[in-house]
Amino acid sequence: MTAAAGQAATVLIARLEAVPVTAWHIRARLIIGSATFFDAFDALSIAFVAPILRELWSLGAAEVSYLVAVSYAGQFVGAFFFSWLAQRIGRVRAASAAIFLMSAMALACAAAGSYAAMLACRFVQGIGIGGEMPVAAAYIGELSRAQGRGRFFLLYEMIFPIGLMATGQVAWWLVPMLGWQSLFLAGALPGLIIAALVLRLRESPRWLISQGRHAEAASIVAEIEASAGPGNAPPPPAVAPAAGLAEPSRWAELVAPAYRRRTLFVGALWAATFFIANGLNLWMASFYRSTYRLSLQDSLLAASLTNVAQVLALVLCVFTIDRIGRRRWAVASFILGGSLLAILGMIGAGNVASVMVLATLAYGAIGSTNAVLYLYTPEIYPTRLRALGTGLGTAWLRLASMAGPVAVGAVLGAHGIAAVFLMFAAVSVLGAVVASQMIETRGRRLEEIAP
Repeated sequence: MTAAAGQAATVLIARLEAVPVTAWHIRARLIIGSATFFDAFDALSIAFVAPILRELWSLGAAEVSYLVAVSYAGQFVGAFFFSWLAQRIGRVRAASAAIFLMSAMALACAAAGSYAAMLACRFVQGIGIGGEMPVAAAYIGELSRAQGRGRFFLLYEMIFPIGLMATGQVAWWLVPMLGWQSLFLAGALPGLIIAALVLRLRESPRWLISQGRHAEAASIVAEIEASAGPGNAPPPPAVAPAAGLAEPSRWAELVAPAYRRRTLFVGALWAATFFIANGLNLWMASFYRSTYRLSLQDSLLAASLTNVAQVLALVLCVFTIDRIGRRRWAVASFILGGSLLAILGMIGAGNVASVMVLATLAYGAIGSTNAVLYLYTPEIYPTRLRALGTGLGTAWLRLASMAGPVAVGAVLGAHGIAAVFLMFAAVSVLGAVVASQMIETRGRRLEEIAP
């Protein structure tokens, strides 16, 4: 990049950081948030139809595990592919393509008439589900400024657990009345509309700058400044946009000396968090139905409480994360959640009321760290690597989410449900140790955290 281009990039970033949150930012956050809502909805739908499919297709515990895990295999592929695509064609177009794929395949899931067909549909749908979140996280992170970035981002990220919570509530009401197919249709049709709305969003100025497209970035920055109204944004500095060279983005740089430690530790955090969270989330309805013999409606309702607890924990997180910091929050959530799971595994697994209370609270604590990781991971990489790094981090999420449900099925069959909760408690201890090594990012510009 030439000196003039470097100066233009610096000025554009400074202008982005100077503008307060405006209606422009909120509109982008709402549209991307709507996509993330249905990402969560589509991802979790299988958990609430699994008890019905198990009886309808005479499935065993292992087959249910694979039905859940196959989506995460697709999400693993999607996390890499769409993160790579976002570096090549931009955040907006990549996100829109991922949303379209996951929504179109939700229609296919509704039409699946056999176990094999559902496996195939869930795998392909998983590619879209896995691609939307890392690209969306990179996009929203790049629109945020250092001051208040945690709150701004988590107000977007809250929509994911709200989507999970809504899935349970919609399933409880809709599935007994209209059948399991209706849950997939409820996610598919709005998702197709949102894919078109996302495509109309403006591209990330930070990504345009990294591609050397400074004139386009300057036009969008000026639009953001105008949305702040007179007197709320500084006048543009007298520096003409200059063309620059695109910053190269290579997967290998993620494990080069400058970023290796960050990549290894954040990958371990993603794996530990989602091994527990999705292991619980995707099995609780089946636990209540098969192990504790609750009715279908009671099982769906009880399972949905975990996501209510996550939303409540995240509300607290939104308003404290920029004071507490990312590291302290993650360590505390692992310690609290792990302690509750250990108590449950040692003395409480035989009582369904204890399971409802302790497992729900443990999920709420650890589930809040899910959102914090979506905030934290894009912060620790530069723009040229942000989507790739977030995609790699969420790939560990997908691997853990494949392993978690399968491990639950294996441990449940061999040792009983108490051993399942003790397994999750042990993983929480590992998560707390790794979280203590996080770098703190609160209040720092993205360009300062990761030059």
